[in-house]
Amino acid sequence: MDVPGPVSRRAAAAAATVLLRTARVPRQCWFLPTALLCAYGFFASLRPSEPFLTPYLLGPDKNLKEREEPKPARLLVLKVLWNDFLICYSSRPLLCWSVWWALSTCGYFQVVNYTQGLWEKVMPSRDAAIYNGGVEAVSTLLGAVAVFAVGYIKISWSTWGEMMLSLFSLLIAAAVYIMDTVGNIWVCYASYVVFRIIYMLLITIATFQIAANLSMERYALVFGVNTFIALALQTLLTLIVVDASGLGLEINTQFLIYAGYFALIAVVFLANGAVSIMKKYRKPEDPESSSQVTTS
Repeated sequence: MDVPGPVSRRAAAAAATVLLRTARVPRQCWFLPTALLCAYGFFASLRPSEPFLTPYLLGPDKNLKEREEPKPARLLVLKVLWNDFLICYSSRPLLCWSVWWALSTCGYFQVVNYTQGLWEKVMPSRDAAIYNGGVEAVSTLLGAVAVFAVGYIKISWSTWGEMMLSLFSLLIAAAVYIMDTVGNIWVCYASYVVFRIIYMLLITIATFQIAANLSMERYALVFGVNTFIALALQTLLTLIVVDASGLGLEINTQFLIYAGYFALIAVVFLANGAVSIMKKYRKPEDPESSSQVTTS
């Protein structure tokens, strides 16, 4: 038995258009256009093959059942994911870059989402010509150029990576602070461009460093977890700082907090990086004991 296929939405829309064009009725008549729109909605939603689909899939030659049985493979998948999670984040370099990735992405989203409100306060759009869109375009273009220049940076990221993250996070904090405190729109624009360039440069390096410490099968897991943490932190920060149910702070105070947020990231990675470098370059007191440890 032939089962009629679903009616094409495009064909239904075309038919309705033709009828509307050919119908010679006064503009005040609402009945015919309403009827045609209702007919279009009916035929666009009509799926005559669906009643036959379920019995077909439940046929004896198909490996489907009407009641889905519990599958121990799901528990196995969850166990594998948890084991992969523990293995991935037990790597100190990967954990370090992932923490910065999540924290900085949270702060970046906050600044980008609310910078238009700051610019509107510095230079109201009703009083002068504004160039917000152009600044967004220029910052994206220059950020892309900076990303291409990453390949020419020769540095041992395994050794100096945390110190560089601290330095650039401090520059980001300074850019956000200047954008917040200087009441000049052009200074705000320039600070925002610097902010985005540094972030796009560092996020590219962080993504590469995370991927370098992972097998390809674990990319989705790690970047998914990092993104989830970043969005969760952003939601929490929004509820506390921006939302009326929280502190509901004024826009300048918000950006002052964002600058302090990036400064705190810089301090944390500065301390952590200093400890790592000291451990790496500290000479062993007893060469013989050191060689015995290496041999064992």
